[in-house]
Amino acid sequence: MAKQINVSKKDPRLLFGSNLAKLRKEIGISQEQLALESGIARSYLGGVERGQRNIAIINICKLAEALKLDPSELLKFNSDKL
Repeated sequence: MAKQINVSKKDPRLLFGSNLAKLRKEIGISQEQLALESGIARSYLGGVERGQRNIAIINICKLAEALKLDPSELLKFNSDKL
């Protein structure tokens, strides 16, 4: 049986993932394209966007570089939700 994980809507993994997906879509690239350009597995990237993965800073930097953004842009989410 799969392990059930209780995740709050205030969880920074969810907020980061939601922000990443929003920025990626605004730029107009697919998850697969971002995965290829960043060198991060598409399945891992999907987990990050769903808030299921606790992403490392090195991967945040890889994603930011592929999106042509400053890494800080990926961390700009509504902090009062925390």
